[in-house]
Amino acid sequence: MTSPDNQPDSAADLGLLSPVRVGSGAEEATGDAAFLQAMLDAEAALTRAQAVVGLASASAAEAVTSAARAGAFDARDLALRARLSGNPVIPLVADLTAAVMTQDPQAAPFVHRGATSQDILDTATMLVARRTLGPVLGDLEHTAAALAGLAAAHRGTPMAGRTLTQHAVPTTFGLKAAGWHSLLLDSHDRLSAARDSLPAQLGGAAGTLAAFHAYAEADGLDSSGIGLRLLEAYAVETGLAQPRLPWHTLRAPIADLAAALAFTAGALGKLAADVLVLSRTEIAEVAEGTGGGSSAMPHKANPVRSALIASAARQLPSLTCVLYASMAAEDERPSGAWHAEWQTLREALRLVGGATRAAAELAAGLRVRPERMRANLDATGGLVISERLAAALTALIGRGEARRLLTDAARRAAEDGLRLADVLADAPALTGWIGEERLRDLADSAAYTGSAAALTDRGLNRPLKADPSP
Repeated sequence: MTSPDNQPDSAADLGLLSPVRVGSGAEEATGDAAFLQAMLDAEAALTRAQAVVGLASASAAEAVTSAARAGAFDARDLALRARLSGNPVIPLVADLTAAVMTQDPQAAPFVHRGATSQDILDTATMLVARRTLGPVLGDLEHTAAALAGLAAAHRGTPMAGRTLTQHAVPTTFGLKAAGWHSLLLDSHDRLSAARDSLPAQLGGAAGTLAAFHAYAEADGLDSSGIGLRLLEAYAVETGLAQPRLPWHTLRAPIADLAAALAFTAGALGKLAADVLVLSRTEIAEVAEGTGGGSSAMPHKANPVRSALIASAARQLPSLTCVLYASMAAEDERPSGAWHAEWQTLREALRLVGGATRAAAELAAGLRVRPERMRANLDATGGLVISERLAAALTALIGRGEARRLLTDAARRAAEDGLRLADVLADAPALTGWIGEERLRDLADSAAYTGSAAALTDRGLNRPLKADPSP
């Protein structure tokens, strides 16, 4: 947005401080223009639904639908006027009614007929969420496919498993990638289920649909069952799920969506956290395909995609807390709790949308360095294999003696920079019990990955659930 002198509007949020979502499909799908169009879509769908059940004429439905084009309305003006009413639907209804009046004066009374502002804004929010989640799910699918390829290619690539920041026992990069892949599929399942259950909202002033009964009676129609029939028709017209009840203060749809978004952010955050650690200069086991530069240090190639994903993962929990807190909404229509959801949910959708885009790019370009993994695995001189040695020596000299011997040998190996197998080969307590060649075989860290390869195969033997939505 620019001013007449071609300078940026000082009030516009152009994403300068939001690199994780800027330029993403989620940013466009959740912008003010998108929300405005979704509100207009909700209004038009309501008139069409009333035409289906006989509460409006087909010409009225056509006139309202024709006028419901976001480009014909001034979003900034609507926002400023919304301060007087507490929500943007009220000024929008006035402007939409005026627009319909110019096309078909007889259709104007059917704009927003019988609805309340929350019906329209809640329905619009669900439309925006549904439209945003389509590309998000696509990015998750691309990321999962790339990770599956990495896992399969490196099912036997040994690396150090790390616990509490220290080398633990060997694992494989394939198993690590299979774990990322599994979390991404979990996220896809949750977001897909949340998207497909997003409901329309229609309850009227206090959730009883009473106004539609009144209009039916005034028009000389049979009002019995009119509310439920209209609710069904409205869901069809919006393409959203039909709610069992109006949910003005029953905010399960928002809470369920928030949970799926937070889970996805956390799952992506796990991927990012591992890449950030493994791409450290002194570890260097993986690297982003193209890193970001530094303003001061020309040599740097920063893992920027991982950093952006990590930033989103840290923000989603607090946003989710706000959305869950809004479940404690009083009466049949709340004051404040509903209002607190609007920007919070939009930001959550934007962050997850931006993070999934970054993850797809990250996974597609991730560079894996098996030689560096092996070098790091061998950096402790075989200490990483002490668990295997303990099992073998316990069978020979007993558990207590084996533990004492390994503890002393590990300390000496670490202090003197020796290999653990060499220290054990010189241990008098093992004379005659085990040969030097057998010790070296036992100390081969690459040969102690347990069921890692089989677990990788098992993790990858999980199909992505088919998407039933168009």
